[in-house]
Amino acid sequence: MDFSAISSCMQQAHNQPWWVILIGALGLLSLLKKSLSLLNWVWVTFLRPAKNLRKYGSWALITGPTDGIGKGFAFQLARKGLNLVLVGRSPSKLKEVSDGIHSKCGEKVQIKTVVVDFSGNLSEGMQKIEEAIHGLDVGVLINNVGVSYPYAKFFHEVDSELLKNLITVNVEGTTKVTQVVLRGMLERKRGAIVNLGSGAAIVIPSDPLYAVYAATKAYIDQFSRCLFVEYKGRGIDVQCQVPLYVATKMASIRRSSFFVPSADGYARAALRWIGYEPRCTPYGPHSVLWWLLDSLPESVVDNWRLGFCLKIRKKGQQKDSGKKE
Repeated sequence: MDFSAISSCMQQAHNQPWWVILIGALGLLSLLKKSLSLLNWVWVTFLRPAKNLRKYGSWALITGPTDGIGKGFAFQLARKGLNLVLVGRSPSKLKEVSDGIHSKCGEKVQIKTVVVDFSGNLSEGMQKIEEAIHGLDVGVLINNVGVSYPYAKFFHEVDSELLKNLITVNVEGTTKVTQVVLRGMLERKRGAIVNLGSGAAIVIPSDPLYAVYAATKAYIDQFSRCLFVEYKGRGIDVQCQVPLYVATKMASIRRSSFFVPSADGYARAALRWIGYEPRCTPYGPHSVLWWLLDSLPESVVDNWRLGFCLKIRKKGQQKDSGKKE
């Protein structure tokens, strides 16, 4: 080892002004922080083992399970051996999903269906759910039910019916289902609650022309974080999952891609995160997009999003005018 070279380098460093040394040290700390962050992302996204969801309980309750992400969760949880309580508004679609799960996973998976219209009488709906889960060991709750705009609209264009449904389904429905299922979890001192948020409220600084939808999902994020703190010491894990675009009818995307997973692909990734962080983006490429968007100035993202949503609005208006003709 060339000790003279090392000594020379140390002497040169000693001769540098203090502010040069400080900047160098800060640069090294920043590099170290980013390296550790990258290693942590690789660990939690690809290597961290999933929790055994059956330890929370033998049953899972899913709202909005007849299509999209909710349907993906239903099939994935059944594959993990959990019995299911499926809560949706269409009896025929609930039966279709139940039959599909039994054909894939066999009759060993028990399934109960509860018909609830989350835009209707929620008091009656909650009573139905409470009666259906009485005596069941419901350990996992997936609050997936939600509605969005038919297409992008300025706030003054949102009619009263859509406004009511957005708040009733996305906010009130999720809140009340959580309260009903939480009671049993507290008695058993274990449970996992997953609330579906949205990148519209968390990943991007604003979602113009989808203002009320984004606001309802911001509520879900804060609601989840508060419950995480309230109940983490009582054996109950609460989490807000933040997907970006997923190939579903709600997102008006038919084909999946690397950055836009299928509903089943998203749900498969989502199960690996249950019971960990209070907020997460389970699908790896989505977290890359989040990082990229977060590195841009907010005004740039706002302007891009506004232009993007204006195009969606124009297409929606053209489609509406075509129907009227």
